[in-house]
Amino acid sequence: MQDDIAGLIAGIPVLAGWDGPAQRLGGLTNRVYRLGDAILRVPGEGTADYIDRAAEAVAAEAAARAGVSPKVLHIDPANGLMVTRYIAGTVTMTPDAFRDRPGAPERAAMALRQLHQSGQVFATRFELFAMIDDYLRLLSGKDVALPQGYHAVVADAEAVRAALARTPVPLVPCHCDPLCENFLDVGSRMWIVDWEYAGMNDPMWDLGDLSVEAEFDAAQDDAMLMAYFNGPAPDADRARMVIYKAMCDLLWTLWGLIQLANDNPAEDFQAYADGRFARCRALMASPVFSQHVAVLAGK
Repeated sequence: MQDDIAGLIAGIPVLAGWDGPAQRLGGLTNRVYRLGDAILRVPGEGTADYIDRAAEAVAAEAAARAGVSPKVLHIDPANGLMVTRYIAGTVTMTPDAFRDRPGAPERAAMALRQLHQSGQVFATRFELFAMIDDYLRLLSGKDVALPQGYHAVVADAEAVRAALARTPVPLVPCHCDPLCENFLDVGSRMWIVDWEYAGMNDPMWDLGDLSVEAEFDAAQDDAMLMAYFNGPAPDADRARMVIYKAMCDLLWTLWGLIQLANDNPAEDFQAYADGRFARCRALMASPVFSQHVAVLAGK
């Protein structure tokens, strides 16, 4: 066991006495370890600049009460260390797994619906455009260049902001960062983990972002929406889901650049950011995107 991990474990009461192996699992920004029946999450370097650990603690415990996330055994908002119950027999999802495991998009949709309808209240609100502004301010002090045309696309997104504001929906507890790897499938249901970005939000953000992360095709989008709504999705909800597919790429482009500035070695974050931004621009330039914005704008 690495000395630094051993030292961290020694300071966590629920892990007192653990002297077994620390099995390293995945993670783009954090280090995650399995310790027998427990999972230890160690925050990545620089994450304190943009993650509210106190809000994350509230969300993780609320999601566990909602029955969609593992039980929280220990969480320290001061340092971000978190221990949760290990769930046996799970498959960590990927885009390929979402394609190959029958019913996977539907199970993910039902897990999100269970969260959204749980009545739990998270400590913060996920504010898309405020987060874009915050990330831009953070990047202004770092030696990283924005993709060419980024500010122009943000300006174009003002029409999206206006359309969304015209048709507000009740805010619900949302995951807000539904990477494939944050879904654990047991075949009969999905569990959801990692609540760093969670907040009260439009529920269609979770579905649109999941569609992007899991690289859903049209049939998978339809299956996800059908399961979520237990029937055909209302036009306005489908429109918001598609709109958020572009908006999540607009936001996470900046997140990728923050990882690049922080020298995160987990991935080629320049390519990550460039790919996100190109996909955002392509969708926003498409006729179908304009049609969905028009639905919300009442045109």
